[in-house]
Amino acid sequence: MEDVLAVYERPYHPLFPVVCFDERPCVLHAQPVEPLPPVPAQPAVEQQPAKAGRPRRESSTYVRQGTACLLVAFEPGLGQRLVEVSARRTGADYCRFMQQLSAHYPQAEKIVLVQDNLNTHTDAVFYQHLPAAEARALAARFEVHYTPKNASWLNMV
Repeated sequence: MEDVLAVYERPYHPLFPVVCFDERPCVLHAQPVEPLPPVPAQPAVEQQPAKAGRPRRESSTYVRQGTACLLVAFEPGLGQRLVEVSARRTGADYCRFMQQLSAHYPQAEKIVLVQDNLNTHTDAVFYQHLPAAEARALAARFEVHYTPKNASWLNMV
């Protein structure tokens, strides 16, 4: 915990951006009934009183449309985020997202990465999905700090 908090105390430096990463599975819903549009309020005219409007109305029923996974990187120093929606949460997805994250910070000497210790969040995943030279170069771009188990609330994502 103290390691992650010390990372957050670092002053902003564009060559060493602090970036928080996490994934979140989401259930996708569709609405079986079209929402009713809003009705604007009507002002009073001559002898008729004003009529109140009503907001858009939606049914609380839904139809499940499957699942997706959000992969999110958040840079608290600038308030920027990078988001990808993926069908799954695999090592290949993590590797691809980390490549995008690395490309997003071409000027950075090291990307200071705060993430949880999920089994796919390791350098070994890079070697499983990339040639060794590319995997090594990608791993070298990151200075990784893991949130403690049962303390993912420390991750600002």
